[in-house]
Amino acid sequence: MGSIAVDDATMSRPPFKVLVVGGSYGGLSAALNLQDICSGRAARCGPDAKKAALDGTSAAHDGPQFAVDITVVDERDGFYHLIGTPLAFADESYAEKCWVKYEDVPALQQSPNNIRILRGSVQSIDQERKIAKVLGIENGPEPIELKYDYLIAAAGLRRVFPVVPQSLLRKQFLFEAGDHIQAATANRHGVAVVGGGAVGIEMAAELKLVCPDLKVTLIHSRDKLLSAEPLPEEVKDRSLELVHEAGVEVLMSHRVDRTEEFVDNGHKAYKVYFTNGHTLVADSVIMAISRSVPSTTFLPREVLNEEGYVKIQPSLHFPSESPNSDDHLAIGDLVKWSGIKRCGGAMHMGYLAANNIHMRMKQAVSGTEPTYLELDEIPPMIGLAVGKKAVAYWPTNGVSSGEDVNKLFFGDDLGFDICWNHLRLGGYDVVKA
Repeated sequence: MGSIAVDDATMSRPPFKVLVVGGSYGGLSAALNLQDICSGRAARCGPDAKKAALDGTSAAHDGPQFAVDITVVDERDGFYHLIGTPLAFADESYAEKCWVKYEDVPALQQSPNNIRILRGSVQSIDQERKIAKVLGIENGPEPIELKYDYLIAAAGLRRVFPVVPQSLLRKQFLFEAGDHIQAATANRHGVAVVGGGAVGIEMAAELKLVCPDLKVTLIHSRDKLLSAEPLPEEVKDRSLELVHEAGVEVLMSHRVDRTEEFVDNGHKAYKVYFTNGHTLVADSVIMAISRSVPSTTFLPREVLNEEGYVKIQPSLHFPSESPNSDDHLAIGDLVKWSGIKRCGGAMHMGYLAANNIHMRMKQAVSGTEPTYLELDEIPPMIGLAVGKKAVAYWPTNGVSSGEDVNKLFFGDDLGFDICWNHLRLGGYDVVKA
């Protein structure tokens, strides 16, 4: 661990120990923003840092500095840009870009260098004693115990392939993506994508964009795309229009009954049977539907709802009736909160969590009563990439779509650079528009 500059009042105490479970958008945001604040810098995802970047100046945090050791536990060996999955499973060159090993993320290597990445999974926590049992991938078969002062649960959701890759190593992921692309792009009968949610739409459109001669069919069981989302009808109708414009064939109100594999002229193929009696032949069938499950089995049952999501307070803390609730926070997709789950929301929660933990540190040292930042209710909103275009909905701005919307929301790489730059993963002082 590196050391950081601290105020005189904190020199005599050992570093605060912070355990972050999950190294994706929310987890890295919490770790890096907390590192900033504790070392006297304005939090990178906060308004002061953003304003300073626009002005070409630097910004400091006006609160006390603290020595802190931050451990991020994650099963993967790197940062994976989750929302880029549809393109990663269509374009091998993009797959190379969207998974960056933690050791190659500059922000995690720079001074004060007090963030440690531990590959593994948290098996359980003792909320009263503030001890986590961690099964480290490189530490043998027995779990180790980690003591912490503060914990942030940011482990996200469990999703099935191909909604997300199942590989835990970048090298394995590149093979996984390559095999998927090779199977999906066999240009005889084409590919069928089952599921008209955001993932299915983006996956079908990206395949067609990368392989314009490939026949791509999007299959949905309902009469509207995005049927599970609480969005205006205009968003769903416009999404269907953009899918057609992208050259993707669409079968609405077609529920898959079964899929049978067969050999066609020496090549593997699939026959899809629908409950309405129709059939479809494809070289590959991509199931872009799954019920995502919160990665919360390591948490006490009393802090979870019936579906396994964490019941947070607006301050992101665990329920007040649970032990040491002010020292335990949850962020990102695994929390029970309003709104459609988005990476932007997770990164914002990470910023709030970092601030609230810093306030707890200040209380521990000086007795100052904390005034926590709170998460507002989040209305339904979405940005959906559909090939070269995108559709977006914000309650204040309504529905918009087109190539300019795609550029605004996703850039040229399904949002990789936008997220990378927002978190300043290239380094705190490496600020890009």
